[in-house]
Amino acid sequence: MNATKSFGAAALALLLAGTTACDDFLNVNTDPNNPLVASPSNLLPSTVISTGFANGNEISRITSLLVQHVAGTGSQSTGQDVYNIRGGLDNQWQLELYAGVLQNAQSMIEAADRVNSPAYAGIGKLLKAYNFALVTDLWGDVPYSEALRRFDNLQPRFDRQEDIYKGNAGQGVQSLFDLVKEGLADLDKPSTFKPGATDDPVYAGDLAKWKKMGNTLLLKLANTVSVREPALAKAIIEEVLAKGPGAYIATNDEDFEVPYGSSVGSQNPIYSFNYVNRTTDLLLSQRLLDSMALRNDPRLPKFFTTTPTPTATTNLTGTVTSVGVFTGFQNGTPGAGPALANRSRYGAYPAGTSGAAPIRLLTNFQVLFIRAESAVMLGVVGDAQALLREAVRASMRKAGLTDADVDAYFAANPRWVTLTPAADAVSRQKNLNKIITQKWIAWVGNGYEAYNDYRRTGFPRLSLALNPQGDDGTLPKRFVYPASELSGNTKNAPSPVPGTSVPVWWDVD
Repeated sequence: MNATKSFGAAALALLLAGTTACDDFLNVNTDPNNPLVASPSNLLPSTVISTGFANGNEISRITSLLVQHVAGTGSQSTGQDVYNIRGGLDNQWQLELYAGVLQNAQSMIEAADRVNSPAYAGIGKLLKAYNFALVTDLWGDVPYSEALRRFDNLQPRFDRQEDIYKGNAGQGVQSLFDLVKEGLADLDKPSTFKPGATDDPVYAGDLAKWKKMGNTLLLKLANTVSVREPALAKAIIEEVLAKGPGAYIATNDEDFEVPYGSSVGSQNPIYSFNYVNRTTDLLLSQRLLDSMALRNDPRLPKFFTTTPTPTATTNLTGTVTSVGVFTGFQNGTPGAGPALANRSRYGAYPAGTSGAAPIRLLTNFQVLFIRAESAVMLGVVGDAQALLREAVRASMRKAGLTDADVDAYFAANPRWVTLTPAADAVSRQKNLNKIITQKWIAWVGNGYEAYNDYRRTGFPRLSLALNPQGDDGTLPKRFVYPASELSGNTKNAPSPVPGTSVPVWWDVD
């Protein structure tokens, strides 16, 4: 199945094909309580929840391994830890993304148009843009402008990533920026039907907060291309900031985060994998442990669990060290790692104590880090050091720490939150390193965002995993297209297929 197929569309087509001779019968026996086409209110919750799941499931595991938030010690995580990321992700590409959340978003837009509800259409466009950004950020050139047409186009064109971000009128490609702006414009239009608390799991129908989500998405997209297209990025960021803090996410309670529950079947995907399905596959990376311990970072016990006592485990490459009661593992180390009781695993902040933690997608701390970086690298107006400290504070408060905890951290570790006032290139890179390293820590639980930042900036400085493999022994710069898409879309699939060492367009290598 390729990127345009939808299980819902396929099921409907089979139903209609088998009942053509009964058209008259069906026309007079249509049940108005069971429509063949879903309403936007039915599609919204599944689209939102699927967005969180697609981000927090396999994609998050692989990217969290690559940026060394965690290390792999079991099943496919062991290979992914040393950069063997080929040969998989068919389910993520086909089911979670194209035939899942993206098709749902498109269906919601179409359903909203049928019932005169720009509110639902606007939200659908924001979710569509967010998820297409994730797809192109990870794979590069992907089906975009011709995708999601179901059986009308089973082999869509692969659009260039540059066109997906910037648009190409000649090719009929709408830019992601314009898609978001179109969604925001829809939210300002009068609607016959609007979402509410029963079908909007994030904002309970508060369209003002959805507008903040959309403007924050513009900041994220601009930040992603800021190294490749600094003038475009600066223009978009300044356009959003000129609207004032009421236009974008500016407090933690406005974050775009997808909620999950504690019962089986509704749990956060990070919890489900690490505490239900594959309990011994992942644990805290020694690289992240060292970085956070060096800074006496109070988020560490929020992000990861402690072990009963300090431990030291000997394996083929030496000793796995412990810092206090936290046990880390060097990425790429052969062997199964320490016993389950002696592992530091994802804690309550990313996973929840019973799986009820949200998947955090667009956040207040992210906005502040983007503003700090933009002040340093693009010349956007703002006090970069103050913004950096606000970002760290927002992250720590999000993790459950108090302002007193944050103040104590700043007093004990001024080096990590103090920028160099000089504006030369060397100083800018040093400041960027501090900003992105703090952002890397804050993004524990969302490896996709940390992976984007690492690829476009080179920060934080990550050593290769031990025993690196993959395409050429280097940290992957992209995902490889799944075999199902290459075989199902032979007309347009790239040939040769770019390997993991080929950077995506916005990654200025």
